[in-house]
Amino acid sequence: MAKKKLNIAIIGGGFMGRTHSNAFRQAPEFFALDHEPVLKAVCTRNAKGAADFAANWGFESSESDWRKLIDRKDIDLIDIASPNDTHAEIAIAAAAAGKMVMCEKPLGRTAAEAETMVAAVEKAKVPNMVWYNYRRVPAVTMAKQLIDEGRLGKIFHYRAKFLQDWTISADVPQGGRGTWRLDANVAGSGVTGDLLAHCIDTALWLNGGIASVTGATETFVKQRKHADTGETAEVKIDDASMFLSRFKNGSLGLFEATRYARGHKALYTLEINGEKASIFWDLHDLHRLQWFDHRDEGQLRGWRSVHITDGEHPYMSHWWVPGLQIGYEHTFIHQAADFLAGLASGKPASPTFRDALATEYVTDAVLKSAKSGQWETVRN
Repeated sequence: MAKKKLNIAIIGGGFMGRTHSNAFRQAPEFFALDHEPVLKAVCTRNAKGAADFAANWGFESSESDWRKLIDRKDIDLIDIASPNDTHAEIAIAAAAAGKMVMCEKPLGRTAAEAETMVAAVEKAKVPNMVWYNYRRVPAVTMAKQLIDEGRLGKIFHYRAKFLQDWTISADVPQGGRGTWRLDANVAGSGVTGDLLAHCIDTALWLNGGIASVTGATETFVKQRKHADTGETAEVKIDDASMFLSRFKNGSLGLFEATRYARGHKALYTLEINGEKASIFWDLHDLHRLQWFDHRDEGQLRGWRSVHITDGEHPYMSHWWVPGLQIGYEHTFIHQAADFLAGLASGKPASPTFRDALATEYVTDAVLKSAKSGQWETVRN
């Protein structure tokens, strides 16, 4: 039976534009899907850059104005891989035009902005999804299965950290193409909405909702030059953020993110402690799940390192023979495949815009708590 073509337009030609393009190209090669993704158009602000990107990745056309993609009848899906300040306007316009919408994280710069995006896709009843890719690391998906099976028992603790070091120098500018994440007008917040958002989304998926938080943030370099104008201005994003949380299931959470951890480029770890067992995962060793089961015989009780590469492990039957691992880019391929499978089954793959809004409520509460110095209730 012939596959149904799904014409895709990706907005953004940076790092995320590349990961998304690769995902849609690779997904049908390894997964049995009813839909065939077609790289119909790519859009970047620079016309030559868009044309070059299109030629490199095999897009049929390119644009420098995303609004033209919204008007095109030959586009089914708008995939937003552009900076945060563009997400809402593009998503709302795409939904109003009846397009499916996928969006990089965070969904919006604030929960209020994200709510407008949720309202738009739900009013239009168009399929939607947010690219929180770490859910689809096979080891993390395996952790989800173990938790849902009750293998850990009652959960007591959840802790996660995401550490980087790329903004320590005061010479790093804010704004512009490469450093827009340091510009609050574009990014919304700093590591809270960037790195911690990943940690929070995974936590909500694995351990359920967060009821309340108390947090602290710090901006270590108070002023930076703007990359485009050269003018020195106040830095309004957070360089470091940490918070304590109470989950709705009664467990406690500890979260930390920073871009000032010298020696760390992308250290993301999570650990969950339950009454029966514990789980630990490290992005730097993403194909392994560390597992401790208190029910093991005493003399043999200890941490196991489970190599998540067998065909019975999540997603791995689609890849290589047992023992051969996969990497970061495969998480996006898994997400593209799950989105396309959801279209065929009528069961939307998560996280939808509505799911991702829950993360926005947590990040808003963390930033509010950092200012108030109080425990803050997380909206539902």
